Amino acid sequence: MDRATVIDCLRRARAVCFDVDSTACADEGIDVLAAFKGVGPQVAALTANAMGGAVRFEDALAARLALIQPSRGDVDRCLAAHPPRLTPGFADLVARLRARGAEVFLISGGFEQMIAPVAAQLGFDADHVIANRLRFAADGAFAGVDPTCPTARSGGKAVALAALKARRLSPLVMIGDGVTDLEARPPADCFIGFGGVVVRPVVRDRADWFVTGFAELAAVLAD
Repeated sequence: MDRATVIDCLRRARAVCFDVDSTACADEGIDVLAAFKGVGPQVAALTANAMGGAVRFEDALAARLALIQPSRGDVDRCLAAHPPRLTPGFADLVARLRARGAEVFLISGGFEQMIAPVAAQLGFDADHVIANRLRFAADGAFAGVDPTCPTARSGGKAVALAALKARRLSPLVMIGDGVTDLEARPPADCFIGFGGVVVRPVVRDRADWFVTGFAELAAVLAD
């Protein structure tokens, strides 16, 4: 797919889906939580393997959470100390897309609880955020991940996007930095790789268009 075709798809898109960690936000939320719990280096290595496609996402997720064991209180304290940082240009791009009539979604292998401040800041309704959900026991202790969330496993973003296409939200564009995002084309009509935070070679090489900043996308919407 040539760049002109991708630009046309983005301009006509009825739905644009963004990954969150290292795309909409400048950090990997699970790595921030891991550092807060004192297991940052171990978890960061597993995150790199998952995003680069070296291991199945669900296996890396389980291994990381086994190390972190985040309680409800841990998540709340982490967010208070380290609120999510939007990637430069993201808020502007979301506003431009909405002004053109596109529905904008956050599709993440991260956690709803940690994405909530971003969603609130940018006015995302709950049904426009598709992510994993941490489960807690009555005392707040970590109790796993909700298995009904599609993004808890490899190929889950494709499942989520297929549900959007079933609602006739097409053309549909996926934008992200990782292999789990690349896996969502199809059903995404095109995939834009994002390297503004980290460049993953497999994503750069296989994306329909690869950009290193959201200003590149905003510029083609301004034409």
